[in-house]
Amino acid sequence: MNFEFSERLKVLPPYLFVEIDKAKRAAAQKGADIIDLGIGDPDTPTPKFIIDALEKAIDDPKTHRYALDQGCPELRNEIARWFKARYNVSLNPDTEILPLIGSKEGIAHMPLAFVNPGDTVLVPEPCYPPYKSGTIFAGGTVHVMPLREDNNFLPDLKNIKPHTLKRAKMMFINYPNNPTGATCDKNFFKDVLKIAYRENIIVCQDAAYSELAYDGFKAPSLLEMDGGMDIGIEFHSLSKTFNMTGWRIGFACGNAQLIKGLAKVKSNIDSGIFTAIQYAGVAALKSYDEHIRKLRAMYEERRDELVDNLDGLGWDVRKPKATFYVWTRVPGTYSSISFAKKLLDEAGVVVTPGNGFGPSGEGYIRMALTVDKKRIKEAALRIKKIL
Repeated sequence: MNFEFSERLKVLPPYLFVEIDKAKRAAAQKGADIIDLGIGDPDTPTPKFIIDALEKAIDDPKTHRYALDQGCPELRNEIARWFKARYNVSLNPDTEILPLIGSKEGIAHMPLAFVNPGDTVLVPEPCYPPYKSGTIFAGGTVHVMPLREDNNFLPDLKNIKPHTLKRAKMMFINYPNNPTGATCDKNFFKDVLKIAYRENIIVCQDAAYSELAYDGFKAPSLLEMDGGMDIGIEFHSLSKTFNMTGWRIGFACGNAQLIKGLAKVKSNIDSGIFTAIQYAGVAALKSYDEHIRKLRAMYEERRDELVDNLDGLGWDVRKPKATFYVWTRVPGTYSSISFAKKLLDEAGVVVTPGNGFGPSGEGYIRMALTVDKKRIKEAALRIKKIL
């Protein structure tokens, strides 16, 4: 039997990280010692206090039943408390917060709630792939906003044509940014909201890396801006902040009507986060202040190790103020793919080719700070040797 994929699947590019994992496993099977700076998956374990909270919750049979799509009240209340302490923004736990099975789930489903076939969605590029795939699944049209180095990897909002803005239903933004590591200030959010208000565009801010910030930088929230709650929704994740990538827990917050629409999609697709994991999420957020200082210090040391070593090779690498990624130009005349392949084949170092995040990423690679300083130094030495 031959079963043909739907048209929406046919237009999707291969999912970047699946392809990287295939190449990595193939090299490992040949006996190569792989240093993986590819996928952004923390190498340190989930803190024990979170695991202890899960173990306690899982012993209660009540947590074994279907979870509420809306999330348990304890988690929503704790998210509201954390958000108020972090951003000085008051959220209604019942109408302005929605726990998610990882922020990816909410981001990918958001267009299904508000985008009709033919509507335009403004997407930054290079970008996290679900901005595009979620739009395609909803039948929307992706309009790319290129992120250029000469504009500090911010979209050039003034260059978006008026007729494109008139058709736009939604805009994705992502700061601190994956893959570039770029940050924005409140003035950028002001500019976004000014356009969004004028054209009635929903603003979706992906804030998955908001807490991994260095050198005294503190990432702002779209929702703390005047008008942010009127037209915006923000996606947060516990994955990177608390080393909980495999646990699948995050949340959306913002305008109540936007949360309601996303919740309606969610209620027709899944049955909520496992309740015991929600209680573990409560424990994580309660211990945020104590935990985050140590995590930031670790990644800042790794960032400095990698950037200093790459600069020592003659590369001119920007030192990111946030995320755990280093985004850098490939040397010489290599393409993103050819240079990533050379590093894997000849040095056993996995990096992510920039064009995997969209054509605007060509000429760059992304390196994740998800190995210790010793392995980072070893990776730099291997790169030096083959170049």
